[in-house]
Amino acid sequence: MTGAVPPRSWASRLFEPRRLGRQAPATRVLVYAGLLFWTFVVLFPFYWLLVTSLKLPIHVADGPNYLPFVDFTPSPHAWHYIFVEIGRDTFRPYLNSVIIAGASTALAVVVGSMAAYALARIDYRPKLGTIGLFVVALAAVVVAVIAFGVPWQLAAVAGIAVFVFLARALAGRFRRSVGNGDILFWIISQRILPPVVAAIPIYVMFQQLGLLDTHLALILTYMTVNLPIVVWLMYDFFASIPTDLEESAQIDGASRYRIFFDVVLPLAKPGLAATSLLVLVLAWNEYLLALFLSTVDAQTMPLLVSAQNATRGPQWWYMSVLIVIMILPVTAVAVALQKFIARGLLIGAVKG
Repeated sequence: MTGAVPPRSWASRLFEPRRLGRQAPATRVLVYAGLLFWTFVVLFPFYWLLVTSLKLPIHVADGPNYLPFVDFTPSPHAWHYIFVEIGRDTFRPYLNSVIIAGASTALAVVVGSMAAYALARIDYRPKLGTIGLFVVALAAVVVAVIAFGVPWQLAAVAGIAVFVFLARALAGRFRRSVGNGDILFWIISQRILPPVVAAIPIYVMFQQLGLLDTHLALILTYMTVNLPIVVWLMYDFFASIPTDLEESAQIDGASRYRIFFDVVLPLAKPGLAATSLLVLVLAWNEYLLALFLSTVDAQTMPLLVSAQNATRGPQWWYMSVLIVIMILPVTAVAVALQKFIARGLLIGAVKG
């Protein structure tokens, strides 16, 4: 009959969508197959950890057996050892990790966010000569403490006084200056330096201060190490926020601090969530600095996990238990902040 629509073939029904905005059946199958495969790839390491934590040493030595009650008989041996036999030695590092990672993350996010906002909104022009004077004064303080045995408190006060006096006296003679871009690059360049290079000077500094193997030493060190990441990431979020809202609040009499906390931070909540999670993961998994700065009292979970590599070789069953309980807090935080993290990543992806 004239004008009749020819019947659709099986190929067209399979590979063409039935209506606009929906996937074709074949495409849907391929997409979900890919998602299921990637889910398996992501979750299999967690399954391997959980299964290994339920094995006896002889089962681990037998080879890759992954099916409980089929390849091997599950045993709570490793869990009993970690939580009962050495329970105190497990909970102390766990609590240390919670305190150190949580406090250092909070401080890094607060200080770094304020620094990033200042760089995004205020034009800085520090003179190169003033920066050079500060470096010279700092070097003089270090030499006085190490070479001449001057108390660090006295040396620090004297160094600050000399720096302030010379900076005021010579400020008019300095011409060349640096801008916000130079400051931002210098901040992120601190992450280029390998941590092992700074580990020994940091160790000597805290040794002189009597702060080795303390929470304070690790919190301050972790905060300083992760601060450049916070500044670099939050700078983009703050720069993407229109200044009209801040100008309106300023006209109404709001101070710079009130604008930052009441206007800017709520708008940057997705970026704060994503940045906080990243810094928390870095602090939670930090090993090298904890190895240098702690022994017993401030020992963290990464050190406890590495300690399971004994003279008999890696004790994978104990390691698996520790890693399982170690990843739980970070996973819980990631789930709780999921919607903010996704929004923050999306904002960062479409910026500009």
